[in-house]
Amino acid sequence: MQDAHTFSSVLADLAVASLIEEVSLTPKPGLVDQKDQGSHDDLTYTIMVKSANCLRNTFYKMAMVAFGEKPSQYLREKIGEIGREGEQAMYQATNGVNTHKGAIWSLGLLTAAAAIHSGECDEPTLCFTAGEIARFEDRFIPPQLTNGIKAINKYGVNGAKVEAQLAFPHIRAYSLPIFKSSLNQYNYEVAKHHAFLALMANLDDTCLLHRGGIEGLNYAKQYAAEVLESGHLNDLETMNEDFKNRYLSPGGSADLLAATIYLNKISQMELSKKLEFAINH
Repeated sequence: MQDAHTFSSVLADLAVASLIEEVSLTPKPGLVDQKDQGSHDDLTYTIMVKSANCLRNTFYKMAMVAFGEKPSQYLREKIGEIGREGEQAMYQATNGVNTHKGAIWSLGLLTAAAAIHSGECDEPTLCFTAGEIARFEDRFIPPQLTNGIKAINKYGVNGAKVEAQLAFPHIRAYSLPIFKSSLNQYNYEVAKHHAFLALMANLDDTCLLHRGGIEGLNYAKQYAAEVLESGHLNDLETMNEDFKNRYLSPGGSADLLAATIYLNKISQMELSKKLEFAINH
């Protein structure tokens, strides 16, 4: 039997590490990375890392509250409450800049799902359990009109909420399979780039829609698909300059990349436990 505190601590560490790996992946067109700020004049790499680190306690609390539970409205509302506290901590750390609001939602649900299963399940099961939690109503969400919600209303796309409620179809269909196949064929960094491009090529990213409209979204999707197909990752530098000129930023794809990295880390943790058990018995 897993110890709730230890397991929740490990999950929180892995969630933060996943967020830091996402921002550290360089180059990422239009996004903050180790080389530049992409299309963001209010963000830096240092702010993003600071934001990720300040969320450790948020993910820890989510894991603790979900440990050994089942998906329920009570759990959905508790996670929502902890998530909103996490957002406040994030805004405090970043002087009011939204760095990880979407990631708190996606990784928070996956953290709760992992805690429900004590980590003992595969990535698709984690996605489906997270989706089950997300489909419960949170009656305490304050009314808000974010840029994402504006894009959803204007263009009739799904956005982060529905993506989670549908059990992260873009992770299950695109980023995770290509991440795993690229890991076998190339290396970890290339696998992350491929997963990111696969998300950008397929996701109706509300961040891209907010900044570039349908034209900007379709442009980014096609560009990502071409680079992914060609395999020429050195094109990402040119793509970054192009996205900066057009003020495009695939922030939704970045959040789902962090979630993909996180799912892989959870599955690796489970695998190493099984190997350790096999060696010791």
